[in-house]
Amino acid sequence: MPVVWTPDLSVGVDLIDEQHKIWFEKADQLFEAGKERRAKEYIIEMFDFLDEYTKQHFKDEEEYMTKIKYPEIDSQKKMHASFIADLAKLKNDYNESGGNIMLIINANKMILNWLTQHIKNMDRKIGEYAKTL
Repeated sequence: MPVVWTPDLSVGVDLIDEQHKIWFEKADQLFEAGKERRAKEYIIEMFDFLDEYTKQHFKDEEEYMTKIKYPEIDSQKKMHASFIADLAKLKNDYNESGGNIMLIINANKMILNWLTQHIKNMDRKIGEYAKTL
């Protein structure tokens, strides 16, 4: 299942949309690496990149929400923290499994579902709020 950003996932805030596009691209690379049974070290590097990029993206998004005084910032922060923990668990599970391909497939589903649902249900509200300013 490819991980692809599509225009219907646009939030309407350029910085956030551009970061989401990169996020989807890198997540897709992780899953392609798993399907191709690339070296475990490469997949771990991809997990590391996603982990760091996710943290940076959430930091940037939260700074933007603070700047515009977004009223639902606390719920966003909680969701972000939860996703970071889930991503860390996936990486740890992958390491402990010795590189199980099923784990990559399940990670694909979890990340894709979380990203699309979070963007559609939470991040879009940021863009809607920003338009009212």
